[in-house]
This record gives sequence, structure tokens and C-alpha cells, in this order.
Amino acid sequence: MALPVIAVLVTFLIASLLIAASGANPLDVFYELLVRPFTKRSSRLEVLVRATPLLLTGVSVAIAFRAGYYNIGAEGQLYAGAMVAAYLGPRLGEWAPPAAVSVMLIGGVLAGAAWALLPALLKVYAKVDEVVTTLLLNSVILLLVGGLLNGPWRDPVSGWPRSPTIAAAAEFPQLVARSRLHLGFAVAVALVLLFWWVMARTRLGLELRAVGLGASAARFLGVNVRNTVLVAALASGAVAGIAGVGEVAGIHHYLIEGISPEYGYTGIIVATFGGLHALGVAAAALFLALIDIGATSASRVLGVPAYLGQVVQATLLLVTLAVLLLARYRPARARAAEAPAPTPAPASGSEAP
Repeated sequence: MALPVIAVLVTFLIASLLIAASGANPLDVFYELLVRPFTKRSSRLEVLVRATPLLLTGVSVAIAFRAGYYNIGAEGQLYAGAMVAAYLGPRLGEWAPPAAVSVMLIGGVLAGAAWALLPALLKVYAKVDEVVTTLLLNSVILLLVGGLLNGPWRDPVSGWPRSPTIAAAAEFPQLVARSRLHLGFAVAVALVLLFWWVMARTRLGLELRAVGLGASAARFLGVNVRNTVLVAALASGAVAGIAGVGEVAGIHHYLIEGISPEYGYTGIIVATFGGLHALGVAAAALFLALIDIGATSASRVLGVPAYLGQVVQATLLLVTLAVLLLARYRPARARAAEAPAPTPAPASGSEAP
């Protein structure tokens, strides 16, 4: 737990220099970032609303990274789930709400996994770098969504590029009255717990961790590395797809091009800062959501730039990576000092035992 604390302290030290350079008092800004959101019921609930997609994309990225599969495509897989939800939602008006919501979730799972399938197959069968393929597919699906919203899904009345509104039966129910907190938050918490249980208590979790730590060693121990990576990639895409369904069915009730302010990429920060552990991912998602909501308050009250929260998030990622690298690659001198002293060679001419 020491490394995240160090990363946060260094991040806020750097952020305080940037805030001071802009002419604001860093203590006032940190109060707005970290304390003000807890003083109002609406702000507290908005932190949970904002944390919902971050929990899901954080778990998505953590699943893949634990298996050594560097999925950068959670953003595209989120949009795949959102696109399928926007297609199914208007067609479920005659269904009972529990059935319609279940169909929306299943559709998001399948869509996210399907969008993750091609890079996974290229990785396990052709050794194509998944960082490149998953990143490129993010741009592809944004073009696809843009084409749909500016073509057949464009609102015929207003002319706005947005899909038809989903049926009321397909909307996620609210968890708290007079708030935007919806069923997606409960689903996200359940998936965080499921992720913890799989990684800590099941054979699959052991195999995922073994492959992530060393594919060759895992293969020597009898783990099917190819299937394990494939399972991790598809599960990662499926969870990201649910995040897209949550934004359509729980927040907007239709699809727009900017439905995700890069939740998929922020999921990488969440997973990395959380140490790829379930509880760490949950804490990181809540922390970044708090920063996001607090940055809006700081901008309104103190006049600091509204993108301060994004600056803090980006700085946090860089600092976390630097701290992890420093912790992993300790100075060779320190490791040599901890190594046992070599056994002296027997003197020349001495009698063998």
C-alpha cells in the first residue's frame, strides 16, 4: 500500500506547483477536489455515478493485464456495447423490464467480447502486438458509430446525430431516488467482487496470474497459455462492453458520439494505480471519480481550468508507472548486497573429500 500513497503524494506535489503557477491557492483547490464533493448529497452520489464506468473499465483492463495481455482497446469495446444497447433498446418496448435489462446486458457482453476477439486471435495465433491492434480498433469503431449517428440513426426531427431513444423497459432502474445512480453501479460492484474471487480463489485466476508473470514458466507447468490469454482478452472486452450499456441504459438513454469521455483509457490509469487488484481498482476508480467531480467544483468556485482533473489523472499515471519501475528495478548494487557471498574455491593441491 506504500506505493500508491507515494504516487498520490508526488502527484499532488506536482499538481500544487501547476496550480500555484496558475495563480490559485493549492490548499483551496485541494479542498474543492477532495472535501467539497462529500459535503453535498448530490455530489456524493455523482461520485458514485462517475465511478461506475471507471470500475468496469478498470476491471476490464486489470483482467487483461494480469494475464500479460495489454488491452488498450477498452474504449472501443465500451463503444461496441453502447452501440448494441442503442440498437436493442428501442426494440424492447413490449418486454418486461427485468427481461429487457437482461437482454441489454447480455448484448453488451457479447458485443464487447466480439470487438476484442480479432486482436486476441491475432495475438495468440500470429503474435501480432495487441497494443497496436486494440488501439487501432478504437478509431475504427468511433468511425463506425459516427457513420451510424450521421446516417441511418440520425434524429429525423431535430437532425442531431443521436440514436433513437431506448424503450422505458430497457432503461436501468435508479438505485437512489432523485439521483442518476443506476443499476450499472451495482453491476460494477458485483463484477469487482467476482474479479477478486476469480483471481484469489479459482484455478483460472491462478493460471491468469501465472501466464502474466511468465508465459514460458506457465507453459512448463502445464498451463494452456494460448487459451488463457484468449479467455482474458474476451472477458476484458465483455466487461468493457457492459460499461457501454450502462452509459446508454443508465445515463443518456440514447447513443451519441461523445458518450464516453475516454473512460476506456482512464481504465488503464485505474487498473495501474490499483495494482491490478480488485480492491485497488475499486479504490482508484472512486478516487479518480472524486477528483473529476471536485475539479468541476474547483473550476466553478475558484476559476481554475476545468481540465485540472485530467491533468491530475495523467500525472498520477506517469508517477505511478515511475514508482512501480523504481520499485521493480532496484539498484543492482542493493541486490548484490543482499545476495549470499560466493563459496571460496578450494586451495590448489588440497585433498578432495
